[in-house]
Amino acid sequence: MQTQTEENVITQKTRELCQAILDQPDVRSMRQRVAAFEADDKTRGQYDVLISKGQTLQQKQQSGQPLDSAEVKDFEQMRDSFVNNPVARGFLDAQEDMQKLQQSVVQYVTKTFELGRVPEESDMESGSCGSGCGCHH
Repeated sequence: MQTQTEENVITQKTRELCQAILDQPDVRSMRQRVAAFEADDKTRGQYDVLISKGQTLQQKQQSGQPLDSAEVKDFEQMRDSFVNNPVARGFLDAQEDMQKLQQSVVQYVTKTFELGRVPEESDMESGSCGSGCGCHH
């Protein structure tokens, strides 16, 4: 059990890490791309329709219903139009970059608990990220 002081130090250092992450130019760029997407009603609407159509097709497929080729073609055209939209492409790339950053932070913290010390670069290159990570190393 941690004392109140230890919890405060960990919380403080975690907040410092969070601020350091936010201060990175790449992270600011990611957030700007997400904000541009959120401010673009047309692109967000296009995204919502695309997600809805994709879910409908997936549900049909999972329930064993045949997929209508016109439905699939319509979905593919919508998807192509969406990913060719610069605001949408920026949003998708930002989401992917944020997810990679988050996974990296989690891997370092996980390795710290596993090793009982701050991991070195060579520790991060060796094999799996930990049990259940799904990276299949």
